[in-house]
Amino acid sequence: MSYSFRHAICNEVFQNWPFHDACKAIRSAGYSGIEIAPFTLSATPAEITSAERKQYRGAISSEGLRFVGLHWLMVAPAGLHVTTPDVALRERSWRHIRDLVDLCADLGDGGVMIFGSPKQRCATGGATVAEATARFQDGLAGIAGHAMQRGVTLLVEALPADQCDVVQSLDEAVEIVRAIASPAIRTMFDSHNAVDEKEPHAALVDRYFEYIKHVHVNEMDGRHPGTGTYDFKPVLDVLRGRGYGGWVSLEAFDFTPGSERIAAESINYLKSEIAKLPE
Repeated sequence: MSYSFRHAICNEVFQNWPFHDACKAIRSAGYSGIEIAPFTLSATPAEITSAERKQYRGAISSEGLRFVGLHWLMVAPAGLHVTTPDVALRERSWRHIRDLVDLCADLGDGGVMIFGSPKQRCATGGATVAEATARFQDGLAGIAGHAMQRGVTLLVEALPADQCDVVQSLDEAVEIVRAIASPAIRTMFDSHNAVDEKEPHAALVDRYFEYIKHVHVNEMDGRHPGTGTYDFKPVLDVLRGRGYGGWVSLEAFDFTPGSERIAAESINYLKSEIAKLPE
């Protein structure tokens, strides 16, 4: 049976471009999907109007792209925190996530929301890590029904210790997913953020494949694929062998090489690595 990966790119690489121009460049580089950081669209993403949402959706589809989903969920507006002991702030923060579910659904069908946002979910205000983690799980469970109704899947992203103390491994992410037991709550794999994992990444992806609905590719230092030494082939081989139907999405953190160069070099390198996979 033939199989091909679906390649996407996160729009921060093009965040200083007019949105339609970015879509055109992304498609021209060979990608079929676009992943969006809400803060690149507005300082108050929940207030993006219905007309603006239709314009963004139209720009994506007019260039032959698919909307993949949202990430960097809590950069804007500033000051939110989903595990704080401050009940009012916590409730306001989860309302923001609920609003983003609606934004995600309005921008495209079947989108995912990658919940990283380390500063906005780490233990704070005297709370223990266990308390913060429980609040994180409770908040996700509380939003799951709305996400299901809107056709959106929230993904718990494991983060390394130097970024966050709440959910630091795929084991912990899957534990939350299993506890909530909703199809609207799943996890994802990010090569850069898996730096603290003790087992080979391919083995983890294989073990938790049924829960993994999205994949971010980047070098361990945050640069784009092909600029470092990370071997993507083992993970890609597992994904191909398991018939992965999600996206392989580029999320780079170093934009100095320039938007078009990052986009082109990344997809060309990934395709060359895919070509080396065993038959």
